Amino acid sequence: MKDFWDSRYGEEKEFVYGKEPNIFFADQLGNIPPGKLLLPCEGEGRNAVFAAALGWEVDAIDFSDAAREKALAFAKDSGVNMKYYLAEIESFKAPSEFYDAVGLVYAHFHSAKRKQIHAHLLSLLKPGGWVIMEAFSKKQMPYKSGGPKDEEMLYDLKSIKEDFQSLKKIIFQEMMIELDEGDYHRGKAMVVRFVGKKII
Repeated sequence: MKDFWDSRYGEEKEFVYGKEPNIFFADQLGNIPPGKLLLPCEGEGRNAVFAAALGWEVDAIDFSDAAREKALAFAKDSGVNMKYYLAEIESFKAPSEFYDAVGLVYAHFHSAKRKQIHAHLLSLLKPGGWVIMEAFSKKQMPYKSGGPKDEEMLYDLKSIKEDFQSLKKIIFQEMMIELDEGDYHRGKAMVVRFVGKKII
């Protein structure tokens, strides 16, 4: 998998998902006072750079060297600071209850380890902290607008409800949207959107 992402990010000079942040993530993050933000599977840094410009202290994670290189160059060119860790999500180390928000933007994990990863991320979230998520639904399979082609890596509302049952649900929906995020996220898409707050 690392080879796949290094190839995708490294062989193309353009930003494969564009430089603009995910619209849903950007809209929701704008409602929260800046603090410490964790962005797993951050790729080329489009959401991290946006958040840093709003005043967030951003920690990004990915396992692609090529993505990290492009993201840090993007941040420098944009005049913002961020930290970018090369790591598997489940082995990423941080103090418990450290982050004010976690952004999961098309962060797809196989069902065999999804619950474990989400539980780990929740342990890093402060009481009162936020999870903002947009990901492809299992109903995305017929569409060519992006996402994994393995249904075990896609989401439904049931799995999100189970994984984030400890959070107060603010937004919890499955819907069709029109994606326009670079060459690999373009066209009609079925997504799940979730915003939850960790109960104090």
